Amino acid sequence: MLRRLYDRVMSLAATRHAERALAAISFIESSVFPIPPDVLLIPMVIADRRNWLRLGLVCTLGSVLGAFLGYAIGAVFFDLVGQPILDFYGAGDKFAELGARYNAWGGWAVLFAALTPFPYKVITIFSGVTGLNLVIFTLVSIVGRGARFLLIAWLLSLFGAPIQRFIERYLGLLFTAFMVLLIGGFLALRFLF
Repeated sequence: MLRRLYDRVMSLAATRHAERALAAISFIESSVFPIPPDVLLIPMVIADRRNWLRLGLVCTLGSVLGAFLGYAIGAVFFDLVGQPILDFYGAGDKFAELGARYNAWGGWAVLFAALTPFPYKVITIFSGVTGLNLVIFTLVSIVGRGARFLLIAWLLSLFGAPIQRFIERYLGLLFTAFMVLLIGGFLALRFLF
């Protein structure tokens, strides 16, 4: 199943809708989609290395806009579902303390998740749950996601196909590591409550 999804995303790189697909996948990955946009960015840059900056910017813009969806999911659904559950169990005060601590350092968490393979969607949703300052969230998302995708695009413009072969060779391992980070992120948040 993973290989089929990967191959489907890769096949989008060869279509005339590739840039729109890159923007869409970048957008939805920041809140719910499990496959990172790098999977589409990589073959697109390899196919047209001179266009690396434009493709990196499309990926960054889509991802940052998608981060607002993740933030909204955290803000809206927490109020509807999460807060009543915490209140029922008498954990509302603990969560308020956690939210205050997170908001004091949350910009660093957003930057970490934006730059690394740590599931960015976990942090975008949690930032909405805690009400992290939206200006800080936005600025750090732009810097972090921009640095990540522009660096990847630039490196691909320099080194090309060997990096793609590495990803394809270790796709299963990379996806497993991603899932461990995703589940670990949710578990870490659960233990913080």
